[in-house]
Amino acid sequence: MSFYEAVAVATPPNECCTAALAQELHSKTSSNVKEFQMVPTAAHELLLAMRRPKSGRSHALTEQFNLRMNQLAAAVLLLLLGPLMLVIAVMIMRKDGAPVLFGHYRVGHQGRLFRCLKFRSMFRNSEQMLSDILATDPAARAEWERDQKLTNDPRITPIGNFLRRTSLDELPQLINVLRGEMSLVGPRPITVGELTRYGRVRWHYLSVRPGMTGLWQVSGRNNTSYAERVALDEAYIDSRSLMGDITILFKTVKVVLARDGAR
Repeated sequence: MSFYEAVAVATPPNECCTAALAQELHSKTSSNVKEFQMVPTAAHELLLAMRRPKSGRSHALTEQFNLRMNQLAAAVLLLLLGPLMLVIAVMIMRKDGAPVLFGHYRVGHQGRLFRCLKFRSMFRNSEQMLSDILATDPAARAEWERDQKLTNDPRITPIGNFLRRTSLDELPQLINVLRGEMSLVGPRPITVGELTRYGRVRWHYLSVRPGMTGLWQVSGRNNTSYAERVALDEAYIDSRSLMGDITILFKTVKVVLARDGAR
């Protein structure tokens, strides 16, 4: 975990993007910690300005309606899929022990950090394994720096491989939707470290809730480059609509069943 990610994890949710903005503003200046601590104040002002409603009361009402509809849908899906999720949890517990769920910090709506939940699909010492791989394998290190993913990731457990290929590992994100941290459809949840790689598109990303599925998931998923993922997120946010979200949800079912781009 980088210094700035560590700062973000320790920062209260409503200030999390301050750390990311501070990284951008501070990257070419002194690394003195006292100087770094002075940057968030100005950065936070930018964030507060960005948070102001774009279209007044009508925009706020629309967003509130979308939130409640997503939460209702998540509650229904949790009731329907609860038995399946319980079976998956038992399988993970029997094969590799606890914990069953894994929560990794992601940047949410208006810059708030939240733990994006998944069924644990990696070995419990995955962080140490990743450090060892990146330190000893130049090709893997280059792939990680480029895509933030590894094509043949040795950290994934056998049952985790199945869960990822079927996208069942993402079912716990329904809890995130129920909490209001995510939507069923939205841009791909990203880490604090990735936020600066989004360039100007970061403001698009911060204006909405990340989604369990989205335009990226139905447009190639892991077969796309990082730059293409960012472009797809921007395109979705610029043109999002209720009918567009419904279309993406139906396409997601097809993509998951066909396992297109899943790994």
